[in-house]
Amino acid sequence: MKLRGPEAVGLLVVLGIAGSLAWAVYERLPQRAAGERNRATTRAVPVEVGAVRRGAMQLKRTFSGAIEARAQFVVAPKVSGRIERLYVNLADTVTRGQVVAELDNDEYRQAVVRGRADVEVARANLAAAESALVIADRELTRIKQLLDRGIAADTQFDVAKANQLSKRAELEVAGATLRKAEAVLETSKIQLGYTRVTADWVGGREERIVAERFVNEGGTVAANASLLRIVELNPVNAVIFVTEKDYVNLVVGHLATLTTDAYPGELFEAHIERIAPVFREATRQARVELSVDNPELRLKPGMFVRATAVMQRLENAVSVPEVALTARGGKYGVFEIAEDGVKVHWRVVEVGIRDGDRVQVHGAALDGRVVILGQQFLDDGSAITIVE
Repeated sequence: MKLRGPEAVGLLVVLGIAGSLAWAVYERLPQRAAGERNRATTRAVPVEVGAVRRGAMQLKRTFSGAIEARAQFVVAPKVSGRIERLYVNLADTVTRGQVVAELDNDEYRQAVVRGRADVEVARANLAAAESALVIADRELTRIKQLLDRGIAADTQFDVAKANQLSKRAELEVAGATLRKAEAVLETSKIQLGYTRVTADWVGGREERIVAERFVNEGGTVAANASLLRIVELNPVNAVIFVTEKDYVNLVVGHLATLTTDAYPGELFEAHIERIAPVFREATRQARVELSVDNPELRLKPGMFVRATAVMQRLENAVSVPEVALTARGGKYGVFEIAEDGVKVHWRVVEVGIRDGDRVQVHGAALDGRVVILGQQFLDDGSAITIVE
């Protein structure tokens, strides 16, 4: 729709008046805010207050992690064979050195019998060689005596000497054959003993729990094949991963508390036992292990946990409620209640650690109470009324 000359002029006049009014309102807004602030300094502003405290504070961080077994041992046979018996099952308690499985040992028992027979044959051969050497020694002595009397020839002495050396060599071979047969027999006995599979872990407690079973009775397994996984569940490790920022505040021995989804609302005590000296390149995080007593075996490997660790502790820190912090001019501060209780003073502070709903402050000598509600209407020296 086209506007005619008079109508266009009228519209421009109206728009100009509206713009002038908007600009006037915009310019008066800061003046009005300043006026409100000025009136606030003369009119008592109702506020709520909180106490300034001095005492111990702790910097805490909560990390997600998982429970891992303190130690584990994989039971595996040293020889191959068919499993005849499994003496333990999942969740059973195992004592160090206990026999947990037996393999078919017919072939190994037969090897022991064969080895014993070989030893007997070797001993007989050794005895024969010893007798032959004795006869050769006597013959050599007799020929030497005849040679000395001029009755025997030198060739006879040489033949007797060679025969003696031969019999001595045969004796040494027989002795070596016996030792070899005895070694083979001992090996057969050891292999026969390996058919009784025992749980011989090193270190830790005398009892552990079967966590996994990989085979069944009647199955055939190769040497060093896994049969069972046995774990130690008291204590257990809680494993967390921390970034560089938190890493520098962790110290071996620091206390921590754990919570789990399995036991909501229940806290488990722990302490930092190991801190990895390197960071993982993929995540830029370091592994931290916490030791947790688990006498009732309630915590299980694989459980998700949240670990709250004490990163820093201050014994004599000045703190205020966190809601008291106010930002003015790019700085943090608090409004401290004057001694007369009817005015406030603005105090610039530096913020330290946080502990719950309180925050450490320093840089100003605070005492008494500070404003925790109504700060937006205050300036240094503003009059107040305290609302309990």
